[in-house]
Amino acid sequence: MSSDFPKVAVLLAAYNGMAWIEEQLASILAQTGVNVDVYISVDPSSDGTEGWCAEFALHHKNVFLLPAAGPFKGAARNFFRLIRDVDLDGYDFISFSDQDDIWYPDKLARAVERLRTDDIDGYSSNVIAFWPNGRRMLVDKAQPQVQWDHLFEAAGPGCTYVLQPVLAAGFKQLIIDQWDKVQEVALHDWFCYAFARSHGFKWFIDPVPGMDYRQHARNQVGVNAGLKSGFSRFRRLVDGWWFDQAQLLSILTGRSNNPITDSRKRAFFAGIAIHSMRYRRRRRDQLMLMAVGCISWFGSFWHGR
Repeated sequence: MSSDFPKVAVLLAAYNGMAWIEEQLASILAQTGVNVDVYISVDPSSDGTEGWCAEFALHHKNVFLLPAAGPFKGAARNFFRLIRDVDLDGYDFISFSDQDDIWYPDKLARAVERLRTDDIDGYSSNVIAFWPNGRRMLVDKAQPQVQWDHLFEAAGPGCTYVLQPVLAAGFKQLIIDQWDKVQEVALHDWFCYAFARSHGFKWFIDPVPGMDYRQHARNQVGVNAGLKSGFSRFRRLVDGWWFDQAQLLSILTGRSNNPITDSRKRAFFAGIAIHSMRYRRRRRDQLMLMAVGCISWFGSFWHGR
């Protein structure tokens, strides 16, 4: 690769990934127009992932396996470890990677071009989800950003994220400073986007897909497609998990001047219902959030909260 190409650090979190990680790494190393270094952190696995990655790194000078540090018990904590422990100085851009996708050859080059020419700090893109049965589907996350969408959703799958160094450094410092509290965050990509938007960084969501996004039974967070996945997400809204995470991110990012942080249950749910158009990008999701806020607000009277 040319020394004139931008240098990109790719942070890859792995766990029991032997079925897919070789194809994922091949697509990363085949990236055009950039120089990549890949840093792998493996959550202790039972399928030989650590040993395979160690052997792979021995034969690829730009692939590095971090020392064992788990168990992390989730991709988010594994990524937080990567962001904290990898020395990002000297890189032009920083990227996240899952272990089971297939990147298109120009994925990083396209992101770098956008970051440079549009003067933006964070990049993500749409993806093409694919299943073992051959089904393929566009996952569209590129709706116009709204005022507080970062409190309630990510900017697309984290494996599409590419960051400018200044954004990555700020996010890294927050993770270091709030290490114990950060362990409560369930989704690293949502957290990263929330940090970026709440601190005034510019973010672009590319409508052009940059990768094939593999769907299988062991996805920690899969595509919202079909009744089962839709019901699962609705249940998380109703049982309070999503609201709790939103409040946690708002507190961690130090930007609490919004209705989501109101600790009074009735005011909190009223804020959700009233401001739902400012919390999600997609119209369908805005309406669902409004409905959940109204239902929960009425329920707070029933339970005397």
